Amino acid sequence: MMMKKYYYILVVLGVLTAGAPSFAQSKNFTLGQWVEMHNAILKELNRSYVDSLEVGRIEREGVNAMLEALDPYTVYVPEEEQEDFQMMITSTYGGIGAVIYKPDINGNVIINEPYAGSPAALAGLVCGDEILTIDGESTHGLTSQESSEKMRGKPGTTVVFGVKKLRSGETWKAGDVVEVPVLRQRIVLPSVEYADMLNERDGYVLLSKFTDGVGLGVRDAYNKLKAKGMQRMILDLRGNGGGLMNEAVNIVSLFVPKGSVVVTAKGRAAGSEAVYKTTADPVDVEMPLVILVDSASASASEIVSGALQDYDRATIIGTRTYGKGLVQSIRPLPYDGQLKVTTAKYYTPSGRCVQAIDYTHRNEDGSVGHIPDSLTHEFTTAHGRKVRDGGGITPDFEVKAHRYSRLTYSLVMNGIVEQYALKFVREHASIPAVDDFHFAEYEDFIAFCADKNFDYRSSARAWLDEAKKTLEEDGLTEAASEELAALEKKLDMDKETFLRLKEKEIVPFIEEEIVVRYYFQEAGIRVRTRYDDQLHTALEQPAISW
Repeated sequence: MMMKKYYYILVVLGVLTAGAPSFAQSKNFTLGQWVEMHNAILKELNRSYVDSLEVGRIEREGVNAMLEALDPYTVYVPEEEQEDFQMMITSTYGGIGAVIYKPDINGNVIINEPYAGSPAALAGLVCGDEILTIDGESTHGLTSQESSEKMRGKPGTTVVFGVKKLRSGETWKAGDVVEVPVLRQRIVLPSVEYADMLNERDGYVLLSKFTDGVGLGVRDAYNKLKAKGMQRMILDLRGNGGGLMNEAVNIVSLFVPKGSVVVTAKGRAAGSEAVYKTTADPVDVEMPLVILVDSASASASEIVSGALQDYDRATIIGTRTYGKGLVQSIRPLPYDGQLKVTTAKYYTPSGRCVQAIDYTHRNEDGSVGHIPDSLTHEFTTAHGRKVRDGGGITPDFEVKAHRYSRLTYSLVMNGIVEQYALKFVREHASIPAVDDFHFAEYEDFIAFCADKNFDYRSSARAWLDEAKKTLEEDGLTEAASEELAALEKKLDMDKETFLRLKEKEIVPFIEEEIVVRYYFQEAGIRVRTRYDDQLHTALEQPAISW
């Protein structure tokens, strides 16, 4: 069966490229040779290999390796992974709508964060509640993933939890174990995560992904903020890795005249070029727009920012975008599998392809490395400004994000801040309103970190430790011993001292983690905007008309 599946994948790849002028008879012959060779190798392994042959495993690895040789975005999705794949595309799933935390496989599941208006929230589950059983089965011994899978299910079905309540309610006391039935629903994770006024003039819309219907979501956000007096709109696409191309077209159509070209997709096959234009009347072609981007803004984010930059309709602020100018299509395969295959490159209205020239070699943060102008081409915006291709959208005004210390990254990535937020919730029944809440118990946080295992070294100290290893390998440790000892003394800093030194940097993360557990995700984003240097710099820019 797996051999047959592999064969069909090869056939599909062949069909997709059929008709291209360069796809000559010799290439068809080569494809046939490799299909025959593959079958012969598999048959010989099945007959002669010393151990029993795990055909399914080696075939899957073979398919993955074949597709990885093409580009990072062409992937095979078997039937058993369809649900996760659809969730990635649509941001929907059947479940209770809550983030869970399971620190110990032999412990209980902890409700970490219910979503606003979710079945979990409507059933009265709050952060800090502990789930002991799921439909009568103990959560002890289950991994976090296994627990999550048992909570998910078909919308309209009921799952019953045995819950140890954090706080007293009308019919129970804190610590009581009660049965809580929760009716599963179709959970839709919002693509427009936040939309509100930042001040009397500026409306702010945070867009996390391009899923079905997000264009309508941005239109609704515009209308809501316009009614509040918005005079300039900030569209935040930082960290937005893209999604549906048609939704990118829908968003651009809100701000440029009907019939405007948004993006052109060009494949290898003859006649494969497709031009996507706006088909609806805009809501506003004059209000100043600012689009925030960074190295993680990709694909559909680059279509929106690139098109609005080409039409001189928006000011792009931030850092250069990711540089993903490839279009993927979903093709059905036998046995209910799917192939997400790159079928075209896309081009902005001025003719730019934002695809990085070499997408296999990137900086540590995933962004495109420096590309000399000699390898790129110059294009012109609607008002005559010069822009270039070769790797992402270059902002009109470069504003770099704040660089956080190694300590702060370690606290966040190791879940120390998240764990402290749970402790805080257990000890505080309520907090002030979001705009009035300021975390003032930092000494308690330092005490909490005392016995926690995480790497608290500074970047300089980590560099020194690596340098010492290299010197030791080269036999130079003794020669540099005095210098190393002096430098080590200057860089050595205990955990408590370093935490105090970085208090101003760490507190915003603590505040955000705390407020979402009382007032849901939007509250966390509101706190984030309070400390967002890039956003504040964008707000200081005057309204620009190119």
